[in-house]
Amino acid sequence: MKTSSRAALALLLGSVALPAFAADLPSRGPAPLLIQESSPWMIRVRALAVLPQSSASVSINGGPDISGLKASNAVVPELDISYFFSKNIAAELVLGVTPHDVKGTGVLAPLGNIGSTWLLPPTLMLQYHFTDFGAFKPYVGAGVNYTFTFSNKEAGVMTAFKVKNAPGVALQAGFDYMFDKHWGLNVDVKKLWLRPDATAAVGLIPVTAKVKLDPWLVGAGVTYRF
Repeated sequence: MKTSSRAALALLLGSVALPAFAADLPSRGPAPLLIQESSPWMIRVRALAVLPQSSASVSINGGPDISGLKASNAVVPELDISYFFSKNIAAELVLGVTPHDVKGTGVLAPLGNIGSTWLLPPTLMLQYHFTDFGAFKPYVGAGVNYTFTFSNKEAGVMTAFKVKNAPGVALQAGFDYMFDKHWGLNVDVKKLWLRPDATAAVGLIPVTAKVKLDPWLVGAGVTYRF
């Protein structure tokens, strides 16, 4: 009888002690999920239409200004690289080159083609990205530009044609539509205020011009977020 009582008491004590001991053991449940943050780097590749709203004040041999130059449109590839300081604030560097023919208009129309030039206009934008619309991510931006010119070539009666380097400012609006974490579609519009000087000659007569290009830059392409 005593033996059975002792066995029952041991069984009772064991049933109480085992849960307490188990509570002291380290938990081996599933590990918490790690949230992987997006990379701050993004690139875009666009097809870009460059649409100058051009005019010029032209002086021949130091005479009074006359109006009469127009730069051609161009369609070129464009690359930009963005870095996000936060989910809303980013900096974007825009890279591309554009070729343009320049011809006379108005009283200079009889001159026809005056020359051609290539522009390298790197532009640095500071952007604000709106993040409350799901996969649709619009943004606005403002920035500065410095345009380098190269491959200046004269045409027609003009010689020594050259468009000079010049600074500019830009405004921007666009959106990304993200298909997944990395890939998306981009549409972007920029307005660039750019007014370089140009020089040329007709025979020995010098020609100077203050050119207003002020192009619209309209692009569409692919976004990749690292």
